[in-house]
Amino acid sequence: MKTILVVDDEGKIRDVVVSYLKKEGFQAVEAATGSEALQALQRESVDLVILDLMLPDMDGEQVCQTIRKMNSVPILMLTAKVSENNRIKGLSMGADDYLTKPFDPREVVARVRAILRRTDDGHLLADRLSFNDGHLDIDSLKHTVFCHGEPVNLTPNEYKLLLALAKYPQRHFTREELVDKVLGYAFDGDMRTIDQHVKNIRHNIEPDPKNPQYIVTVYGLGYRFAGGTT
Repeated sequence: MKTILVVDDEGKIRDVVVSYLKKEGFQAVEAATGSEALQALQRESVDLVILDLMLPDMDGEQVCQTIRKMNSVPILMLTAKVSENNRIKGLSMGADDYLTKPFDPREVVARVRAILRRTDDGHLLADRLSFNDGHLDIDSLKHTVFCHGEPVNLTPNEYKLLLALAKYPQRHFTREELVDKVLGYAFDGDMRTIDQHVKNIRHNIEPDPKNPQYIVTVYGLGYRFAGGTT
């Protein structure tokens, strides 16, 4: 049974979300503040975090960044902020999806299920890929990425995007194809989400992110993985 951490300072919202999650077979842990959320992550085994951006002690973006330093648990952000810039900012900080308030709790559950399906790489081939004499190593069995032997901290979606590209070197992928592979067919957000994930990955694995040698832009189409396997 998957455990979901619900972080929101509004008790009524937590009650509704938790109730729907439990009806769908999930376990739920609650937190009303950012500090409570971080403490819960240290003592509980959590499979996904539903995180409100407006918290009384720290903003959700700060909580998201702190979580990302701890582990790669998927994060669904909840917010009353609706601008595209806020969405992109949240994704760049490590969120896996973004839902604006007010929302239908059934959609929250649907998003949770979709994120968990996407971040479960059990269907991927157990494999270890190495590029450029070990500069970049991807172990899909252990769900880890290393550069020069040092671990790389990617979000679950960033990891899946990198692995999807790396398994098919030199193949061109459109943004639509990558959205389907990484975010799922039901994703109805902006295709630029993929661009933001690529930017984050480049920042973590490329020697020079402005002149990438691994994930290369195919202008007018999408992206391809150009790293040579060793």
